[in-house]
Amino acid sequence: MNIAWKEIKKNKVRFLILGSIIFLVSLLTFIISGLANGLSQDNASLIKDLPEGQFYMNKEGDETYNLSKIDSDIQDEIINKQKDAVAFSIQMGFLNSETDKQHSVAFVTSTDSELFENVEDGEIILDQSMEDKGIKVGDVLTNNQFSGEFKVKGFVEQKKFSHAPVAYINMKNYKEIYRVMEMQLLFIPGGESSEQFMGLQSFSNKDFLNTIPSYNAEQMSLNMIVWFLVVISGMLFAIFFYMMNIQKVGLFGILKAIGMKTSRLFKIMWTQMIFITIISLILSISFSQVFNMIAPEGMPFHLTFETTIKLSLVFLFIGFIGATLSGIQIKKIEPLHAIQQGEA
Repeated sequence: MNIAWKEIKKNKVRFLILGSIIFLVSLLTFIISGLANGLSQDNASLIKDLPEGQFYMNKEGDETYNLSKIDSDIQDEIINKQKDAVAFSIQMGFLNSETDKQHSVAFVTSTDSELFENVEDGEIILDQSMEDKGIKVGDVLTNNQFSGEFKVKGFVEQKKFSHAPVAYINMKNYKEIYRVMEMQLLFIPGGESSEQFMGLQSFSNKDFLNTIPSYNAEQMSLNMIVWFLVVISGMLFAIFFYMMNIQKVGLFGILKAIGMKTSRLFKIMWTQMIFITIISLILSISFSQVFNMIAPEGMPFHLTFETTIKLSLVFLFIGFIGATLSGIQIKKIEPLHAIQQGEA
């Protein structure tokens, strides 16, 4: 530990450059991860907020929720047998405000359930973001396909689908707007994948999210960038310590000649890696939280404590792997040859 610290103080600039690069890479990783989580919530918080369970859609829907139609007899049978089961539908649409301004929303309706907002005929409950657009409780909204009017009953926090605010409406009103009789989906909280029903295909929460085209493509792209940055950080560690080790071949030879074990040399390198990484991560986590506070109000940024800890552990692990791979040459050093090489 003493030797590791002395070397850091002696070569401040080198270690400062590495630390700065790790800080910038990790900060960018945290910010992109926060954006990925934020977009995930903005895209499908309606589904993500549901408890773990099983979703069911018609097999003929080809794993596309808006093409699925649940037979009413099967729906009634499942809801009667399964205490907490709920049938629901989601469709994108528009609402016209009293000022004739059109708002894009995701209409949602369901059978009686604590998992979804239940509203009476002619009433509507909206996501909180609609209140920010000037809509208030008691306002009257219309839809071009609906013969009546919707009276705003209230608002709910963070209920989005496909980046649109959710609008809960009565099942009767939903069927009139979209000219349908069947519901699209069934959900059984705590259900098991082994539980199958004739003509229906089951999905876990995660699998169902992946059937939403915009969600799957968006998250895959952002997560690929995150892991690419993590790999880059590992390569930086490997390259940095490899170059440092080449310059210290003579020193390693002398240390081995006086009896220092290879394992101790590795511990020196690991200590330096951990010190640099932890300092860089503390700074990048602090800056990412500051970014969270100063980010524009409409930016979907959501960096959780759990995600931060996971990414930090990944950075430490990848740094350890990178430093270790670069240190394999230490094990191969022959003291006499290394000393002679150092003298040359």
